[in-house]
Amino acid sequence: MIDNEVVQIGDLTFADVVHVARRGGRVHVTEDAIAEMAASRGRIEELAESDTPSYGVSTGFGALATRHIDPGLRAQLQRSLIRSHAAGNGPEVETEVVRALMLLRLRTLATGHTGVRPKTAKVLESLLNARITPVVHEYGSLGCSGDLAPLSHVALTIMGEGQVRDEKGELRPTGEALEEAGIEPVELAAKEGLALINGTDGMLGMLILALADLANLFKTADISAAMSVEALLGTDAVFADDLQKLRPHPGQRASAANLRALLKDSAIMASHRDGSCTRVQDAYSLRCAPQVAGAARDTADHAALVAERELVSAIDNPVVLRDGRVESNGNFHGAPVGYVLDFLAIAVADVASMAERRTDRMLDVARSHGLPAFLAHDPGVDSGHMIAQYTQAAIVSELKRLAVPASADSIPSSAMQEDHVSMGWSAARKLRRSIDGLTRVLAIETLTAARALDLRAPHRPAPGTGAALAALRASVAGPGPDRFLAPEIEAAVRLVASGALVEAVETVTGPLG
Repeated sequence: MIDNEVVQIGDLTFADVVHVARRGGRVHVTEDAIAEMAASRGRIEELAESDTPSYGVSTGFGALATRHIDPGLRAQLQRSLIRSHAAGNGPEVETEVVRALMLLRLRTLATGHTGVRPKTAKVLESLLNARITPVVHEYGSLGCSGDLAPLSHVALTIMGEGQVRDEKGELRPTGEALEEAGIEPVELAAKEGLALINGTDGMLGMLILALADLANLFKTADISAAMSVEALLGTDAVFADDLQKLRPHPGQRASAANLRALLKDSAIMASHRDGSCTRVQDAYSLRCAPQVAGAARDTADHAALVAERELVSAIDNPVVLRDGRVESNGNFHGAPVGYVLDFLAIAVADVASMAERRTDRMLDVARSHGLPAFLAHDPGVDSGHMIAQYTQAAIVSELKRLAVPASADSIPSSAMQEDHVSMGWSAARKLRRSIDGLTRVLAIETLTAARALDLRAPHRPAPGTGAALAALRASVAGPGPDRFLAPEIEAAVRLVASGALVEAVETVTGPLG
């Protein structure tokens, strides 16, 4: 979906990043930002004319920083930097990730701390507004100095070189696409090459997009858990607020409140409150659902705090300070972002693992409290959801592997000048795969629990869980003999990923926490 609402480049919000990255929103560099860039550019030009060596202005880069570059070669220095660093490889990175990366780099340029010329930043603005997306590749970033290779592919586009995807998604030579859009490429001047590539913008962009996805998925986890609790004739008594107050984690309380709202007025739950139920406690995967989903929420809140700090940072090396000094620094190191990206992957794996355990309980006659084996129409002739759970299990095992932290690794580069790197880009890439996996695991739990709820007829589910059931039934039929299951799983995945499942439930329960 394209949205022409304009985002002012300045103090961006998470919503601004998602708007530009996913909905094609337009951007505008303000006059104040133009003035800041022009002021800092003057200081860079002074250094460029000076005999005193200045890193990235009149010297080489990385381990080659000891070489003083003759003024006549400095334009070539910038071109060579970008061409050599645009060394990404592998599959293309998603358009939304590249647009987020471009927006965040433009925001840093607009702070006036990088020393780029305003006209260079305006080309980046024009690329975003023309929805021309540089081709950026999966592999190449070590997360220090920032996302060098991915950002270099963007800088290559600013120079008019390389390949891009146009507004229609067609692969085009950059020069041809820019000419058609009326965008004039620039010849990079002193320091501009470094300013365009020394940032954590790729990993930050993916973190912000992940947080948007997880806000939907953690609510979905509460919905699918509530459906499973109800289907398994569990109890909602353990979700009482006075019990949650005994352990005052905010995420846990929010999740438990959601479960209470979802299960309110459940006829299925009322049907076994007549004293006939002899169970004292539900299994952990039911009883402890808010403890796990709540901890995941708290993890996301911590990650959001890191992202908020990063979103107001000016990351480059060297930087131009307000007093005119140009100083080297280490702010491009991706450790703060890499850590929380990895932390989120751990939380995602655990939420998915618990959902899979609930699904398995609904399929096992020894634990499902009266449901048919595998929820099959005619067990033995039909297999029901037996293999849907296999699919869940395969994904959960993959999520456990993806939970191994990338940021605990480091590999030296640039002749040991860059001898400790963050691997933050790798942490972000695997988190995207983790989020896709969690989406699919929750979709299968929802699909299975919906079938189990139908099989509890004539008892009716709660209005909240009933709304989820109705939303699913709009595209997936109810119980019956075995049929081609993969399209039904995919329909449930679309319902979850789009946020439509949460929206349907919230029309009944009100906003979930």
